[in-house]
Amino acid sequence: MTFDRAVAIVPYLRKLGISHLYASPIFTATTGSTHGYDVIDANEIDPAIGGREGFDRLVAALKGEGLGLILDIVPNHMAASLENVWWKDVIEHGADSRFARHFDIDWSRRLTLPFLGTDFTEALEKGELRVESDPLTDKPSFKYHDAFYPLNPASYAGREEELLETTDTKTLSALHDQQHYRLMSWRDAKSDLSYRRFFEVTGLVGVRVEDPTIFDDTHRLILELVRSGAVDGLRMDHVDGLADPAEYLRRLRSEVGPDCYLVVEKILGPGETLPADWPVSGTTGYEFIAALSNLFVDESNLPQLKSAYETYVGRPLDFAEELRNAKLLMADVNFGGESARLFALAKTLLKNETSATAFSDEELQEALRTLLVSFAVYRTYGDEDGLPAESEEVLANVISEIRKADRRVNSAALSSLQDLLRNGKGKDALEFRTRFQQLTGPLMAKSVEDTHFYRQNTALAVNEVGAEPLKTTFSVQNFHAEMAVRLETQPDGLSATSTHDTKRGEDARARLYAITQSPEMWTQAVGRWREMNAQLRQTLEGEPLPEPSVEWMIYQALLGAWPSDGALIDETELADFQERFVAYLEKALREAKLRTNWGDSNEAYENAVVNYVRKMLSPDNRAFLNDFNDRIEPFVRVGYSNSLAQTLIKLTAPGVPDVYQGSEGLDLSLVDPDNRRAPDFDGLNRMLMEGASSFPQDGFVPSKQRLIAIMLQFRKEQSELFRKGAYVPLETENGDNSRFVAYARNTSADALIVVACLRPLGKDGSQEEAALPLPDHLSDRAYINLLNGEAYSISDGINIREVVGDIGVAALRRMS
Repeated sequence: MTFDRAVAIVPYLRKLGISHLYASPIFTATTGSTHGYDVIDANEIDPAIGGREGFDRLVAALKGEGLGLILDIVPNHMAASLENVWWKDVIEHGADSRFARHFDIDWSRRLTLPFLGTDFTEALEKGELRVESDPLTDKPSFKYHDAFYPLNPASYAGREEELLETTDTKTLSALHDQQHYRLMSWRDAKSDLSYRRFFEVTGLVGVRVEDPTIFDDTHRLILELVRSGAVDGLRMDHVDGLADPAEYLRRLRSEVGPDCYLVVEKILGPGETLPADWPVSGTTGYEFIAALSNLFVDESNLPQLKSAYETYVGRPLDFAEELRNAKLLMADVNFGGESARLFALAKTLLKNETSATAFSDEELQEALRTLLVSFAVYRTYGDEDGLPAESEEVLANVISEIRKADRRVNSAALSSLQDLLRNGKGKDALEFRTRFQQLTGPLMAKSVEDTHFYRQNTALAVNEVGAEPLKTTFSVQNFHAEMAVRLETQPDGLSATSTHDTKRGEDARARLYAITQSPEMWTQAVGRWREMNAQLRQTLEGEPLPEPSVEWMIYQALLGAWPSDGALIDETELADFQERFVAYLEKALREAKLRTNWGDSNEAYENAVVNYVRKMLSPDNRAFLNDFNDRIEPFVRVGYSNSLAQTLIKLTAPGVPDVYQGSEGLDLSLVDPDNRRAPDFDGLNRMLMEGASSFPQDGFVPSKQRLIAIMLQFRKEQSELFRKGAYVPLETENGDNSRFVAYARNTSADALIVVACLRPLGKDGSQEEAALPLPDHLSDRAYINLLNGEAYSISDGINIREVVGDIGVAALRRMS
């Protein structure tokens, strides 16, 4: 997406009712970047997407249509790329570089550069490393393939020609020893890295924005754009990665002023809210997706679904143990280097403490390891003064749970670590506290979202960013409770249903919720498909592949992504779908880290599973394709109903609705990069124009798009109703409130009643009568359904069947 392409869709966005364009990072990124989070220059707008002139054209177009602009910024990291002049200067000059403190680097040793395909000695012996002049600087550099790593000027002064001509490995090795850096294999990054990275991405290096000078250097252009009025809001990427998020946000708020809209990308754990002293409007809304699962997951059927899955895979499930195993893998292997550095800090800090005599080094290491993997939230928020009260409580609860679990962790070692985190004073104690807090978040994210959620395949719908991995209860009452908290703590936070990071598109997820509503139907269908495709399996070392857990996952993922127009008859479309699905499958297998992973892929295993899917989705397997299409029809139909319901809820519940690109249509995308494909904006614009007068319309997509347009227009007209209006749960007195969700948003001047069916209201699939009593302040009034214009005179209650009709949703505005 370029600025000029974005300009072209601004009129459509205005007609849809959008208030702000919400853009991913626009600052200069590495060549060919597909997302912009690998920034190499935070003070230049990327020429690849149009540069400053293109940006100015976009701002002018937005202002011309009455829209604002929200920018995604990346304070936590930059690209560890030779294209990044700051990073390249650090490579050349080491700790003497004027940018040496811009990055979070451990300068007690040489800077590690884990970008070789093998270890340094082997690369040297193979002749892959030699000295050549960098064509950009004309300086002698280590050349590795197309990369030029600058040399320390003192190491080649007066002998440039000699070094440029030599192939002697001893000379080159000695030269390497004189550098401020150490070239090494990418495989060693997880155990031996001298800089903080973003999660496991060695190509993204942490930035020390806690330093005021570095804040200024990395925010110069951002602040200019806000102060000029070009930008109305900022979204902070991965705020939990910062050393001190609260201080950073206070500094940012003081620089941008009180009117700039600020939201943070943060996962909220069970019962967690944003710290009250953060001067932001809220989060980017992952927790809203999790809250919706309370509505669409049928809790009464979960035991049956779990039992069916256990039978299918041939073993009992222990979700808690599986999650713990995933976390231990992250702590011991993927983040082994970070864990080792923390242990070394703790050991040094505690060596002179009296309490240290009560435990061995091994017991301290095990206590630290257990503490890291036991957090249910991303992190605490301590600073140089220790932990604030809320964080102290979090830490105390974690330690209490560890002791209850009786994992034979040394109690004295735990207490010493707790005291160090709570009260430790001095530079080293602050470093320990900060690095501990910067590690628990990535460890949680990678173990839950990018490991456990690819291993635990019972119900893919609940394996989503922001979800609670061990959630045990789902209910409409839970949703109401969460919305009450949301209204109190972040009424202007974003409410998302799809983002560039979600595991699947919102309409795919809506379909998959239906599996929890009909587990028996699903189990029978999977058994039938497994039998139909049995001859497609490949045996590897005596085991038929894919294994049952993966096969179960494949069929669910297929359901979510299956095209809405039914069986894939056109072979070109089928081939395109097959490639998209195979890319998803390869990522899912590697993220699970059970039989293969990104670092050490098991090609034989991956090929066996991928070939199964390729044959399954082949035109030659038409019997299965037709059967699959026919048997998923009930799930697709319920999925459409769920989609309309979740869309209406997002547009009316507390929060600011975030409509991800193209999701006003049908969003059946798979995990990234599939969910980052360019939408057909021309087609969406035509659809909006053709259906500008009625709801519902012929087909799901125009109905969903029209619903959004209607409700966004109403939000514009009644902004105070949604920003400050009360949230009033509505429930029947003695009925089954799991079949629908209903609530009112009201102020003294206006009111809106929202009703959405969650599953068939009658046991036979029909909608039985259900009366919904209203409180006095909503009773004896005239209402109009904003979705279809029907008027009602309502006394003391609502007949749900009457107001939702066949479409399953209603938005009743009080008229008198």
